[in-house]
Amino acid sequence: MEPKTLFVFTIFLLFVSSSSETLKKQTYVIQLHPNSQSAKAFPSKLDWHLSFLQEAVLGIEEENEDPSTRILYSYASAIEGFSAQLTESEAKTLKNLPEVVAVRPDHVLQVQTTYSYKFLGLNGPGPSSVWSKSRSGQGTIIGVLDTGVWPESPSFDDTGMPSVPSKWKGVCQEGESFTSSNCNKKLIGARFFIRGHRVANSPLDSPNMPREYISARDSTGHGTHTASTAGGSSVSTASVLGNGAGVARGMAPGAHVAVYKVCWFNGCYSSDILAAIDVAIQDKVDVLSLSLGGFPIPLYDDTIAIGTFRATEHGISVVCAGGNNGPLASSVANTAPWVSTIGAGTLDRKFPGVVRLANGKLLYGESLYPGKGINKAERELEIVYVAGGDKGSEFCLRGSLPRESVQGKMVICDRGVNGRSEKGQAVKEAGGVAMILVNTEINQEEDSVDVHLIPATLIGYEESVVLKGYVRDTVRAKARLIFGGTVIGRSRGPEVAQFSARGPSLANPSVLKPDLIAPGVNIIAAWPQNLGPTGLPYDSRRVNFTVMSGTSMSCPHVSGITALIRSAYPSWSPAAIRSAMMTTADLYDRRGKEIRDGEKPAGVFAIGAGHVNPVKAINPGLVYNIQPVDYVAYLCTLGFTRSDILAITHRNVSCGAVLRKRPGFSLNYPSISVIFRRGRTKEMITRRVTNVGSPKSIYTVNVKATMGINVIVKPKRLVFSHVDQTLSYRVWFVLKKGSKGEKVAGTFADGQLTWVNSRNLMQRVRSPISVTLKNH
Repeated sequence: MEPKTLFVFTIFLLFVSSSSETLKKQTYVIQLHPNSQSAKAFPSKLDWHLSFLQEAVLGIEEENEDPSTRILYSYASAIEGFSAQLTESEAKTLKNLPEVVAVRPDHVLQVQTTYSYKFLGLNGPGPSSVWSKSRSGQGTIIGVLDTGVWPESPSFDDTGMPSVPSKWKGVCQEGESFTSSNCNKKLIGARFFIRGHRVANSPLDSPNMPREYISARDSTGHGTHTASTAGGSSVSTASVLGNGAGVARGMAPGAHVAVYKVCWFNGCYSSDILAAIDVAIQDKVDVLSLSLGGFPIPLYDDTIAIGTFRATEHGISVVCAGGNNGPLASSVANTAPWVSTIGAGTLDRKFPGVVRLANGKLLYGESLYPGKGINKAERELEIVYVAGGDKGSEFCLRGSLPRESVQGKMVICDRGVNGRSEKGQAVKEAGGVAMILVNTEINQEEDSVDVHLIPATLIGYEESVVLKGYVRDTVRAKARLIFGGTVIGRSRGPEVAQFSARGPSLANPSVLKPDLIAPGVNIIAAWPQNLGPTGLPYDSRRVNFTVMSGTSMSCPHVSGITALIRSAYPSWSPAAIRSAMMTTADLYDRRGKEIRDGEKPAGVFAIGAGHVNPVKAINPGLVYNIQPVDYVAYLCTLGFTRSDILAITHRNVSCGAVLRKRPGFSLNYPSISVIFRRGRTKEMITRRVTNVGSPKSIYTVNVKATMGINVIVKPKRLVFSHVDQTLSYRVWFVLKKGSKGEKVAGTFADGQLTWVNSRNLMQRVRSPISVTLKNH
């Protein structure tokens, strides 16, 4: 008990030594009324924002404090307002001022790559390929909010790139180890936003943290990886220490990239994120890619949702990671209907790392271990599993493994608690020579690979049960590792990633989320030269590429594809571009089988509309368009208050008046989500589709009905006479009498509604359907 007591006492002394006033302050984002007349009385927007602070902050003159030092950011585009350091009482005072819409405490979010373009079919031959039709994304600008960028990476080489678009208003912000010369025609802009992070984190933490560049330079690799996935240049000799070798390209290799560093070692603060969105709008980006987020929160409290609504109003497509909290139901985040929410799927590429037990049994695993020291692992070694006690030895925490137990042996390590590669370092430090990393029940058969520091492989949960049973029942159990390099096309893909967050959305259940899945498992993309491929500080190896997994990786795939469609159709709205991807998404894998979610077919809450298919998305036939005013009406249908809608959309509206003008309104979303509440047995929705294909097209409807539901569509045939013509249809959903689902609250069912081009049967415009029964 003494060490713990001493630790608490030490922290207490540190707190006492700080001023009480500093401890009481925290960052708040203050949102102001967008049409305030009082702003005209001030020489600048900053002066106007400062006037609110002066009214709320008490006694600052006596303290000789300049109130302007409290302001972190003065926002102009993402919202009308500012962020500042305030005490709780000062925040309450501000909240009561008549021109203040909302006062929100700063939230911290977390961040959530060579073959995937081939898997998606982007490299097809001839002038009809996606890259040919879209000119590889030329002329578009992808803004990436993340941990920054390593500009020297070959993925940001600008050889062959066109000139920077004349509309570009951004800068290449100088900072630590970063100058304006680090930008070029590929990486056209870079900025960093640290004020929110800096005031929330004590300098006392810094000695224990890895080095962070106070600039747009990437210290952790995540931002370099995502930016290169979205718009990286072609690199002909890419691999991870020999594995996954090939030509690396981003999804939109002709697009320009602008980087906004908002994430630091302690996370991504909403005040910094909002400042980056604010500036990106002014910089004139075309696409915003945000591989960050957390758990779902209400739209009126969601900084990303609020800031990106203004981006959408400016014609910017916004793509966000859905989160890594799967397979938990209702874990999907970033669910605003003006945002494309992306889940993660697998590729059909594997990196075999097989465990051959001494009894001859083979346990399949995967690894990107490069081969150094492989002879030790390929001869039979004794296997040990050090479990029990309170040191966390089953997880192979550093310092937890007794040397006398693991010296010269192969060690079994359970996933969880610490990083996967860090476990290998713990084994190495204790004298172990190889590792078998095993999935626990929560991970099931997920196969995220790593570039391990020692010979090691990852096996699934079923194999782990066999392995542990073998070790338990065998005296001096032995095994060897057999590494198989890179294997493509012999496994099913895509499948839903175990970690990919699932719907339905808690904050926004009337819109089906996620929208799509995209490659997000074992993605190889660019990596900074200050880090080893594991990202661990004691990894001295250096590479230009490494492997990562997460919805952070699937998000930039869709961001890049969004840029391709934007380049091919520059007049399309963000909603039309998203519609093109959703209505053409795949429900079947490369073998023609249904996409799987573990042992079962994937449902709509796992894959949304399906797996993105850019080859089809570049020619969708029909699109579902949405204007910003439609989102306002949609929020009214959710029962949001006037102040909530003002906070989200910056529009002061009367929902009664809005809905009277649009009776029976339903958001023109490409997916269909129906909720039957108590006593309701029939629901009707309306949709509008715009012809973006052949001038004279005829589409007929095909419905795959949901369990216990009758679906009626009128009309059943849509006849278009010209391009850009919009036609409407209605869909009635009727509960079947006596259906089992009618009596079960919370029952979910799904189906599909597809419009088939009568003159081109391969052109199908499909909408997923989800039906929820509440309080029945």
